[in-house]
Amino acid sequence: MEKVIVICGPTASGKTSLSIELAKRINGEIVSADSMQIYQEMNIGTAKPSIEERQGIQHYLLDFVSPEERYSVADYKKEAKKGIKEIIAKGKIPIVVGGTGLYIDSLIYEIEYPDIVFDEEYREELEKRVKIEGLEILYEEAKKIDPLAIQKISEKDEKRILRIIEIYHATGKTKTQQEIESRKKPVEYDYQVYALKWEREVLYKRINKRVDVMLEQGLVEEVRKILGQHKKFPTAMQGLGYKEVVEFLKGKITKEEMIEKIKMETRRYAKRQMTWFRKNKQTKWLDGQARIEDNIQIILEGLI
Repeated sequence: MEKVIVICGPTASGKTSLSIELAKRINGEIVSADSMQIYQEMNIGTAKPSIEERQGIQHYLLDFVSPEERYSVADYKKEAKKGIKEIIAKGKIPIVVGGTGLYIDSLIYEIEYPDIVFDEEYREELEKRVKIEGLEILYEEAKKIDPLAIQKISEKDEKRILRIIEIYHATGKTKTQQEIESRKKPVEYDYQVYALKWEREVLYKRINKRVDVMLEQGLVEEVRKILGQHKKFPTAMQGLGYKEVVEFLKGKITKEEMIEKIKMETRRYAKRQMTWFRKNKQTKWLDGQARIEDNIQIILEGLI
């Protein structure tokens, strides 16, 4: 069984730099597992590695979906498996890198997500209800439908809250039920899963600094440009860091409130990511504060 390395962990934990150095050492190529870096035009707020940062290492599943498009976990799994196969066919080692737990689980547990027909009218109805009744009401509704799935989701994550309700509406089954039923297929590769761990306060400082840097690099301008170029409100603008800037641009919050909100929500997201990756029993933990070389050595030992 071919080995595939997975490097996951919370936002701002150093996954990108570790994976690129590792790829250079082992003749590897990288398959992204980040649900925001798939989007075109969204570079600053997603911390997408630039061409220079990639240092000649080929990356798959970056920068290929319009911000207006919806992109499912089923879509991701299909494209990621295709990328992994291409890398292996070249005689190279695939390295899956990212912080989106659903994307990673779809691969390492071989979860088959049903091809649910997306009901545009029902989604619009739910979005109207969010505006009239408030997201809290729909969060409670989703909680009653699927209490296990809702544990992994923020009370402010509109996209995923509505998805729980949509799946149940379309199939009569909960998202959790479908995931349990879908894990019957044998795993195709030997996934070697590593996650970067940090002391919480140190990680939070890194997150705060990253947000400051994104704003210096022009995050507000990036969002203004995307909104100006699309007639339809981009789905991706519901993403962390982007929705707060949209609120600021609409005059709903001040610049200071926007900055604090992005930092706070990013810290909360990192906490949920850590909880998610801890439940994967096959995960081997790496010290984020250790030298990259030391962590590469641990990964190389697992390849023997």
